[in-house]
Amino acid sequence: MQGTLNFNVGVLGHIDSGKTSLTKALSTVASTASFDKNPQSRERGITLDLGFSSFTVDIPEHLRQHGSYDKLQFTLVDCPGHASLIRTIIGGAQIIDLMMLVVDVTKGIQTQTAECLLLGEITCEKMVVVLNKIDLLPEDKRQSAIEKMSKKFQKTLEATRFHDAPIIPVAAKPGGPEAQGKETEGMVKLIEILKACTYKPQRVETGPFIFAVDHCFSIRGQGTVMTGTVLSGRVVVNDTVEIPSMKMTKKVKAMQMFRQPVEKAIQGDRVGICVTQFDPKLLERGLVSSVGVLPTITAAIISVQKIKYFKGPVATKSKFHITMGHETVMGKVSFFGQKRDGVEDTSGAENNFNLGEEYIYQEELHSGKSVNESKNDNSEVDENKPVRQYALIMLEKPVTCAPHCLVIGSKLDTDIHANVCRLSFHGHLLLPVTDPKYPETLLPNLKVYKIKQKEGLVERIADDYSVIGKSLFKKESNIQLFVGLKVKLSTGEDGVIEGGFGQSGKFKMVCFKVRNKNCLQVVKRKERLLQKKQVRNQMVEKNQ
Repeated sequence: MQGTLNFNVGVLGHIDSGKTSLTKALSTVASTASFDKNPQSRERGITLDLGFSSFTVDIPEHLRQHGSYDKLQFTLVDCPGHASLIRTIIGGAQIIDLMMLVVDVTKGIQTQTAECLLLGEITCEKMVVVLNKIDLLPEDKRQSAIEKMSKKFQKTLEATRFHDAPIIPVAAKPGGPEAQGKETEGMVKLIEILKACTYKPQRVETGPFIFAVDHCFSIRGQGTVMTGTVLSGRVVVNDTVEIPSMKMTKKVKAMQMFRQPVEKAIQGDRVGICVTQFDPKLLERGLVSSVGVLPTITAAIISVQKIKYFKGPVATKSKFHITMGHETVMGKVSFFGQKRDGVEDTSGAENNFNLGEEYIYQEELHSGKSVNESKNDNSEVDENKPVRQYALIMLEKPVTCAPHCLVIGSKLDTDIHANVCRLSFHGHLLLPVTDPKYPETLLPNLKVYKIKQKEGLVERIADDYSVIGKSLFKKESNIQLFVGLKVKLSTGEDGVIEGGFGQSGKFKMVCFKVRNKNCLQVVKRKERLLQKKQVRNQMVEKNQ
């Protein structure tokens, strides 16, 4: 057996919870972007950007059956904790296989702790909770305080996918940042827990190469180095790659993984790629790919779910901060859904969008579980809600993004000191729109309709099967446009509009059921008539 399996662990949590200290205590190899190497980070004493480092262990027994690996490399993604840097945190959360949620045991759950927990639910499958700074607890009360905080966290996690997440107490930097020579506490146990929680993540070499760049710098005489994570496919030395945002192609000259030269990198690998020279200031962050793979989009149709912790409505025509990969731009949203039509098998439909279908317009995004989630956990399905919900997002600036990428909508202009959730909705890209003239070319083909209703009166009975109605149309209305639409009497009978009657806007309605004598007498009392009609409104008309 030979080879190393790379496993990406995101280190997230509230500011000053000790994330960087924990990362330092675990790491044996630092990348060119790690441990707050940014001068501003050192000056301010906080993490301002993503940091990357690693440590390697023998492959756990439960992973030996998944391939020819003898080593397991943990790549630690140290994310900033300050509320104003949520864009960077979202970007880091999308490239991880497991999340370490770091909590200051003396403070417990704070605002960004909750936001990071929510991001973890959206982006990854497993989590480990680290109760840091246990050395600050009085020694005689330490164990009871740890148990109390652990129980509180377990209760918080009950309603999440991480209900069985392990909770580990540690002291990553006893005595604080300036203390020297003090032994860490709990690191050995934490590493064993991390090893036990690892799984074989999807690592597919086929398909287009897509690379998320998070740092870029030049080396004189060698070229420009882009460091990041391979999102899909593979890359080898001498390949030609494209930088879509700069509209240029470059040749791969060399690659390194944590200072070790390599010839190939595949999905999930953390790698530095040296290409022919260009100005690194032009690509601080973004995507690199095989030539011609990534579109630059001006709008998109996405699957969408409301985040249950977001307070207030998520309304159509509202503006949100839209995050796709490492890019965040403003965008206006319009929501619509697929109504229940008796089709039971909806598996896989969330990953597709059909312009040939009809969709119902929504004034706002509905909360709650999707129909498939309700089926999976046997919870009640709300019949008044659509089977699936979608959003048309009109971006204020073009964005280069990967197919089916994660999309998160946020209200990042909310006061960072307010104790509220800023993440509004999430989903995945279904239909990228590259044509800037999409209001004229695409939207007329998007069949979105609204339900409207109007009331009229029954004037008289024509025969046992039909009645004459009035006060539903104007005199000048073309009633032929409404022939065949359903109507319903307040006494329960159903029918359809057969056509006009005379020249004054009256109409004839044919009932589906033969009414008996008693029913006819009720109808004669000029019961009110309720007409339901469906009027298709193209989304382009709704946004004008």
